[in-house]
Amino acid sequence: MKFNALRDLLFLLPTETSHHLSLQSVSWLEQMNLSPLIAKPRVEDPVELMGIHFPNRVGLAAGLDKDAAHIRGLAALGFGFIEVGTVTPLAQPGNAKPRLFRLAPEKAIINRMGFNNDGVAALIRRVNRAKFDGVLGINIGKNKLTPMENTLDDYVACLQKVYRHATYVTINISSPNTKDLRSLQHGDELSALLEGIKTSHQQLAEQHGRHVPLVVKIAPDMDADEIRSVCQQLLAFEIDGVIVSNTTVSRQEIEGARYSEETGGLSGAPLLAKSNLALQAVVGEVKGKIAVIGVGGIMTGADAAEKIRLGADLVQIYTGFIYEGPPLIESAALAISRQVASPN
Repeated sequence: MKFNALRDLLFLLPTETSHHLSLQSVSWLEQMNLSPLIAKPRVEDPVELMGIHFPNRVGLAAGLDKDAAHIRGLAALGFGFIEVGTVTPLAQPGNAKPRLFRLAPEKAIINRMGFNNDGVAALIRRVNRAKFDGVLGINIGKNKLTPMENTLDDYVACLQKVYRHATYVTINISSPNTKDLRSLQHGDELSALLEGIKTSHQQLAEQHGRHVPLVVKIAPDMDADEIRSVCQQLLAFEIDGVIVSNTTVSRQEIEGARYSEETGGLSGAPLLAKSNLALQAVVGEVKGKIAVIGVGGIMTGADAAEKIRLGADLVQIYTGFIYEGPPLIESAALAISRQVASPN
């Protein structure tokens, strides 16, 4: 069956139901060695970044496989790396339903999931069962009920538990769906958080005899001064990389669309321009000193190549994968390969 036909059938179901059924189907296909029915072989276009060997530059963004239940199935579709989570120290149900809205005409999604996950201990059990030998990022966050003054404790608790299981760890301080989380991107709050995380990170590196890169994921809704301030702190604390960007709370690109009044983070095609502006600003500030991962609005191979042209080292996809399926992974990897070979 062509992917578009399968997608259209899944889109007849409630949004969260189709999400879970799609992931389970991907896992079933991999277990039966049938992934080639829906995906081409992985494009081999390796790159070394942060001391990591990436088979290609196209990764899966966090949020799709929050609990690391489908790592092998997703990897079999051709991704160069997989990022799971966001995971929190304790299991939590997330926000009340409905909390996921599909804007099909706009090729967009609005979500206010709220870090729904089974907790870090359950995630680690699944990672161990998967026996995945590829590049695995683990995205960590804070529990909703943790007071803001105890936020660092949550990040450190997660970091300590995931450290030896991750290829890299992402610090998520930019989801719009956990109250006050985005305040961690600014000023003294960011300094205190990064200082505490780096202290724990250095201890873990010594304990395990291995440096696991730290990456910070930021929002696209900051102005130039805010982006400059964040980047200065990432460099000062020797963070290994930055992901640009998370979802947006802006509705400028979808005014009048169905669900446009729903709260939550907007992703998909309407995010592309905004995320690219943030990407350009970040690239200009970090000047190649840390890795930059471009995310947001990638719906075609050309969109992925554009992020590389703007200075990203890697890209991640999420909403584009939901709308375009496995063919997007291949087309993005091939377009990036051509862009890297002929940057002009």
